[in-house]
Amino acid sequence: MERAMEQLNRLTRSLRRARTVELPDDNETAVYTLMPMVMADQHRSVSELLSNSKFDVNYAFGRVKRSLLHIAANCGSVECLVLLLKKGANPNYQDISGCTPLHLAARNGQKKCMSKLLEYSADVNICNNEGLTATVQCLLDSGADINRPNVSGATPLYFACSHGQRDTAQILLLRGAKYLSDKNGVTPLDLCVQGGYGETCEVLIQYHPRLFQTIIQMTQNEDLRENMLRQVLEHLSQQSESQYLKILTSLAEVATTNGHKLLSLSSNYDAQMKSLLRIVRIFCHVFRIGPSSPSNGIDLGYNGNKTPRSQVFKPLELLWHSLDEWLVLIATELMKNKKDSTDITSILLKQKGQDQDGTSIPPFEPPGPGSYENLSTGTGESKPDALGGKQEASADCQDVISMTANRLSAVIQAFYMCCSCQMPPGMTSPRFIEFVCKHDEVLKCFVNRNPKIIFDHFHFLLECPELMSRFMHIIKAQPFKDRCEWFYEHLHSGQPDSDMVHRPVNENDILLVHRDSIFRSSCEVVSRANCAKLKQGIAVRFHGEEGMGQGVVREWFDILSNEIVNPDYALFTQSADGTTFQPNSNSYVNPDHLNYFRFAGQILGLALNHRQLVNIYFTRSFYKHILGIPVNYQDVASIDPEYAKNLQWILDNDISDLGLELTFSVETDVFGAMEEVPLKPGGGSILVTQNNKAEYVQLVTELRMTRAIQPQINAFLQGFHMFIPPSLIQLFDEYELELLLSGMPEIDVSDWIRNTEYTSGYEREDPVIQWFWEVVEDITPEERVLLLQFVTGSLLRYELLVPGSHMVDLLISWVEVDCRTLQLLLCHILQISYQLQAHASTCSSYLNTQVKKYSRTDFLWHYIVAAMVTQWRKEVWEIHRITDVQLRVAEII
Repeated sequence: MERAMEQLNRLTRSLRRARTVELPDDNETAVYTLMPMVMADQHRSVSELLSNSKFDVNYAFGRVKRSLLHIAANCGSVECLVLLLKKGANPNYQDISGCTPLHLAARNGQKKCMSKLLEYSADVNICNNEGLTATVQCLLDSGADINRPNVSGATPLYFACSHGQRDTAQILLLRGAKYLSDKNGVTPLDLCVQGGYGETCEVLIQYHPRLFQTIIQMTQNEDLRENMLRQVLEHLSQQSESQYLKILTSLAEVATTNGHKLLSLSSNYDAQMKSLLRIVRIFCHVFRIGPSSPSNGIDLGYNGNKTPRSQVFKPLELLWHSLDEWLVLIATELMKNKKDSTDITSILLKQKGQDQDGTSIPPFEPPGPGSYENLSTGTGESKPDALGGKQEASADCQDVISMTANRLSAVIQAFYMCCSCQMPPGMTSPRFIEFVCKHDEVLKCFVNRNPKIIFDHFHFLLECPELMSRFMHIIKAQPFKDRCEWFYEHLHSGQPDSDMVHRPVNENDILLVHRDSIFRSSCEVVSRANCAKLKQGIAVRFHGEEGMGQGVVREWFDILSNEIVNPDYALFTQSADGTTFQPNSNSYVNPDHLNYFRFAGQILGLALNHRQLVNIYFTRSFYKHILGIPVNYQDVASIDPEYAKNLQWILDNDISDLGLELTFSVETDVFGAMEEVPLKPGGGSILVTQNNKAEYVQLVTELRMTRAIQPQINAFLQGFHMFIPPSLIQLFDEYELELLLSGMPEIDVSDWIRNTEYTSGYEREDPVIQWFWEVVEDITPEERVLLLQFVTGSLLRYELLVPGSHMVDLLISWVEVDCRTLQLLLCHILQISYQLQAHASTCSSYLNTQVKKYSRTDFLWHYIVAAMVTQWRKEVWEIHRITDVQLRVAEII
């Protein structure tokens, strides 16, 4: 009865006042009920409605997100404004345009409202999105000096540009503001470009067209941030097609001018090189994002299309023509130099033959004590005199290359960038491929003399598989550290904040995993996660735990490293040496094995991407699979050492009359039944002979090491390549990949010495043994790791090289070498290296030094280096033309 009476009274009051007497519960409906009353300043009605309501007086509504206080200030409803302020309305709340109630009151001359707002602590210094405070508009309307500077010479236009306030700058310019710099010479345009304020720059150019060329010239200023310049020019180029073409043409002209300055030997190389590449990067960026930029990937510049856009490259043709002329000139000089070198060699060999009275060259014997001192000074004075002219010409040619190689390589990089920006992603410009093929010899000469050029300017190699193969042997000959830096530089080059790989991630991107089922739960969350975000940063949290940060990420990788090789998942199996792992050919017993292999590849790829080390080691053959390197019969030793010995025996012996009756097929256990698997089509009827046995060994190796686990390898690589591109990982060999994934240990040489055994008459006190350990102690930590990998086959074996261990020892022995056919020291080293190669394997830790009793430790070190280097990179001797050893060889001749 009481509730009914209350409803009746409410109805009566509503009818008498011709309005509602109670606000709706939701703010959106309530605010539109109150708004007409506030606009009419019906403060009593507003007060009555607010008195018994839970309405939020700061509720923002409408497209511009204003509160009722904004409405009251805008309309001059002083009583309602005071009422709202008393109810707790925020006087400094800004709408979508940045305006506070004070801005609106000042704009409309509502002095009483302004006074009340100031009483309630309204902030007069708050600027709206146009950079105007509530008083600016009043000052302009009252005739304030629009060009009055402060103590530092900064005018109102200067301040507007420093904050990118486009509308304010336009108002000031419209009212006659002058374009003035401050006392330090900084102009409003400088401030706009520094902040990347493209819209404000557009306004300045509208009123001062001469500033367009000023912006173009700013691309040469290395003090300005490149991304800000790109942001400004990107905005300007979007305004119209004509503006876009004008910007590109101007940039091309400036690039051409800088390129020709760079080719001038009198110019500053560093400054001109940086300037040219900076301008070209900006040019290519603007070209790609022009208004209605074509997305069909047509090569507009070099496929013969005479469209307006293709014409923006025309100014650059002068630079490319000069580049071509330089390279042709150097190629001509190289050909002359090569001919002169041939003449020099002929004279040297002739003189050597005359010295020996026509007798044949005897086998090379190591020089005795003091021989190096004799070699360093030479044995006669006639050779320089006889060859002086040609040697001087050769030196002149080398000087030209030294002076121009870096400059020309920088222009080549610019040429590649311009060619590439016109091509679809992943496709190399045919014109650039033709250019490299034409000047192949000169480019290789550049990198042979200064390999750093590859890392500084030949970035195109990582993006062009067609060209990478031409330089791969040179790239892999560079120091491991340099290649690592190049690897990570390009791996993170396309990511935001690339200098901070471990950037904070959003709460929604945290990988929430269960500790008791970490492998399966991690597989699920990683498969659902965004790969691009995982590349930028990883955040892991264990379910029910609060801990986060890099420590948790490190723990996550450590646990997953062990889980990947957990026998319960049957993904990997231990190799014959018991220390490394190989994909399990029977992993299909786990129905999800391919998904898990894909996940394993993702984890290793992520670990490598974020420089997190994993505590597992794989067989050499599996590292080769990751790198795309073909396996060989020696890799079979990791899974079946005895079978590997049998393959080696076949290669080492004549099998013509043994009656083996082998065919190009093998018997394999397929689900418990023995089946004959052909190694190639029709292999069951093809006999293995002395002539084709090498092919047989390779095919049977591929069957055991690759074909048997091909689905597993493919699944693993699919996950791995999500984070590590194949073009980048091929910078390394299988030994270096192990270092990348598992880290470089600190090797205690004293422990190594204590765990070494000697045979063939060697003793610890022998001079050659002492020299060997002196060399090991003197070399760099990286070189020690390479030596350890060579003699043990895996870094994991180092964990066993500790005092008291009897599992793996280093054994040094002496093996005779047939030197009858060796004529030069270099040949001697190479033959020893190849023989050493046959003795280094993953299942026997031997270093057969095969050195005689020489008197110099550096001479011994040449043998050790030759053995290690030739094991992995046989072609290294082809490109290192001038080394300490080879200089001695030339003197011996």
